[in-house]
Amino acid sequence: MKKYFYLFIILLIGSNAFANTNHYKSITKIEMDVLRNGEKIGFSNYFFKHKNNEMEVKNNTEFEVKLLGVNLLSIKSNSVEKYKNNKLVSFNSNTIQNNKKKYVILKVNEDNNKFIINGSSFKGKTKNNKVIGNWWNTNILSATSQISPLSGSIKEQTVKLIKKEIVIINDRSYDAIKFKLKSKNQDLPEDKKLDFDIWLDPKEGFIIKISYERMGKWEYILNNYE
Repeated sequence: MKKYFYLFIILLIGSNAFANTNHYKSITKIEMDVLRNGEKIGFSNYFFKHKNNEMEVKNNTEFEVKLLGVNLLSIKSNSVEKYKNNKLVSFNSNTIQNNKKKYVILKVNEDNNKFIINGSSFKGKTKNNKVIGNWWNTNILSATSQISPLSGSIKEQTVKLIKKEIVIINDRSYDAIKFKLKSKNQDLPEDKKLDFDIWLDPKEGFIIKISYERMGKWEYILNNYE
């Protein structure tokens, strides 16, 4: 019964605050540390601008993993999301991943309620019921599919509420709710699958921690917000 109760609470909050960019009107930035095997290797920071019924979210993400001086994985990415009347109207990103360029150019086709995507992994149209897979946006916990912010690929997903859990971050205690986000298609190659543990602070309405396993244990952890 407790799981159903918490699920009801999250869906109730999501239908009001999380689905509405007004929830972020007082927010100017959300900063997250990127850790691998407990060691900080970079950051993923979001910067918010608000004007009337419009919101712009800029993201800067950088991290690098080396082993014996050899670069195993590096990311340097910048993106801009734009919303109007609580709806995504455009998204653009440029990424260098291990010296390989990736990109996304997304705009909305208002006539038929579809996104037009020109990405390094996907080019075409899709329904506008998807979210950009960035960690500032709590809508990712209620979406059935997400768009890769690096390449534009579309990933079908399932999200399951796990339990209420106390999480300690930077000596601060959060009464969080843990979710499991996974790829709907479990036949995908391992390096293409979504498999994330996500902790939400329902009081503040932020995702405070993300964890996954891939060449080690990775974590995105909330460091600061203003």
